Amino acid sequence: MNINLTLIGQAISFAMFVAFCMKFVWPPLIGALRERQAMIADGLAAAEKSVQAQEEAQAEAQQLIADAKTQAAEIVSQAQRRQNEIVDEAKQLAVTESDRIRTSAQAEIDQEVVNARETLRTQVSSVAVAGAEKILKREVDANSHAAVLDELIAKI
Repeated sequence: MNINLTLIGQAISFAMFVAFCMKFVWPPLIGALRERQAMIADGLAAAEKSVQAQEEAQAEAQQLIADAKTQAAEIVSQAQRRQNEIVDEAKQLAVTESDRIRTSAQAEIDQEVVNARETLRTQVSSVAVAGAEKILKREVDANSHAAVLDELIAKI
């Protein structure tokens, strides 16, 4: 009988332990679990909001990048147009300047040619006079004339 009485005592003790746990232990545990569940649910909701905010931010960033690329392409296009304008202006200025330099150089060349001709005429006349003087001062000899003429040819 001891086993039965012990079994009944253990059953009564177990029932009192369960009643004690249900009245004093379970409510704080259930409250803590519910708080934890609510906190986890809030965290998940916040995570979902963050994911949604991140997606919106990425979409906005993509839009900003697309706008920036469009703007950059437009700026590059304007720069290329301006570059072409500057190159055309520079070409026109270069053509005008080259025409002016060519005209100036041609005038200078013409002046130098005239000066060279005048100088050459003066030198040829002085050489001819000098040659005639040498021929007249020497006796009339074909060999001496040839030497003087060779000398004149070397000077010319």
